[in-house]
Amino acid sequence: MADENDVFDVIVIGAGPVGETVAGRAVRGGLTAAVVEKRLAGGECAYYACVPSKALLRPVDLAAEVSRMPGLELRDPIDTAAVLARRDETVSHYNDDGQVSWIRNVPATFVRGRGRLAGTLRVDVATPDGGTRALRARHAVVVATGSDPLVPGVPGLREARPWTNREATSVQQVPKRLVVIGGGPVACEMSQALHALGAEETTVLVRGDRLLARTEPFAGDLLAKSFQESGIDLRFGRSPTRVERPAEDGPVTVHTDDGSRIEADEILVGTGRRATVGDIGLETVGLEAEGPIEVDTSMRATGVPDGWLYAVGDVNGRNLLTHMGKYQARVCGDVIAARAKGLPDDLPALRDTADDRGAPQVVFTDPQVCVVGRTESRARADGYAVRAVEYDMSAVEGAYLQADGYTGRAKAVVDEDRQMLLGVTFAGPAVVDLLHAATIAVTAEVPLDRLWHAVPAFPTVSEVWLGLLEEYGL
Repeated sequence: MADENDVFDVIVIGAGPVGETVAGRAVRGGLTAAVVEKRLAGGECAYYACVPSKALLRPVDLAAEVSRMPGLELRDPIDTAAVLARRDETVSHYNDDGQVSWIRNVPATFVRGRGRLAGTLRVDVATPDGGTRALRARHAVVVATGSDPLVPGVPGLREARPWTNREATSVQQVPKRLVVIGGGPVACEMSQALHALGAEETTVLVRGDRLLARTEPFAGDLLAKSFQESGIDLRFGRSPTRVERPAEDGPVTVHTDDGSRIEADEILVGTGRRATVGDIGLETVGLEAEGPIEVDTSMRATGVPDGWLYAVGDVNGRNLLTHMGKYQARVCGDVIAARAKGLPDDLPALRDTADDRGAPQVVFTDPQVCVVGRTESRARADGYAVRAVEYDMSAVEGAYLQADGYTGRAKAVVDEDRQMLLGVTFAGPAVVDLLHAATIAVTAEVPLDRLWHAVPAFPTVSEVWLGLLEEYGL
């Protein structure tokens, strides 16, 4: 039986941004909470993904901006050592004392160790001193264990000790020769960052025929052109068939399906992620431990008697983006608090709409790629009556003033039956600040005839909205 000091209203397994948010919302709702973490509090995003990758990419982005403005000149290469030093600051030198303090100030109890489900409303924690701490929840247990990088089963690849996002974002010495496998956001961002910071020979192997395959085609095309202009060797329709690394610290050789042989100092894999569900005790509550935990719109795990188990963020497979995981966490924490008070299940807070309608995503490359909602192909596949319009962003006066030779494109996907936006994509320099307006328009389902009255300031790049609406005929 758990010690009374180890009994909480809610227990959260995982102290990433998603787990922290669940705990915060539950406590805000009047409950007590414990947060269990075996690694660094703050999670993947804070130390090995979102934060450090953007710290590496920002100088690259600024250098590109300077190069497009007459009267400015970057006379020296980017100071890689300074960039890496600032990256170390952004990740608190891989020390999580600040994050642990934040959790305790919620206030919630922080428990260091490996958390594992041990039956209904129970979590056993293997502590660093080799002991076990038995925790019990009164109302709910939340799994927020995130996801791990996926390494393909290419012969010799695992033995070659490939980099994933974790090694790439925590790099201490940039390799001169780099091979990257993949064409998604991680592969694209880290290829461009490391190439600009010193990976002089960067080769990217993309199995398909374009980068960022889940976005509108023009986005991947613009990014591919940027890669090639910067000297990145971009190879479409190519996959590794075998990887060799005879010496532990020696070069790696990648054999591809066209018979080519590429030698590099490091190989980076950016081919996706999988839910971290192994060895967290799912079998003790009757669930399979092979894939994402299936949840309903309140993030409650399906198939668990009495509905006490929840799963938020990457581990439920609904949307592998930090901000969407935190959105789910706000829903989840509020619902747990409400249910603990005996409120009915059909609460307004159960409406989890943004996963389907307005999940925004930014790929922080040059050009930036910003997407919210559905692409045209996705909208048609979902059965909508669709009309799509595109606009050349270089035709906007604000874009011309922002950069010489500004190149960018925007696209809006419209539901013709309701005259509302289903999705918007921007690809171009510094377009990230256009995204939230699009997110509001898509998520709030703003009618186009109302959106027409949202007048963008002159001369700004946001006048692209006028271009899109006029292309549509308004």
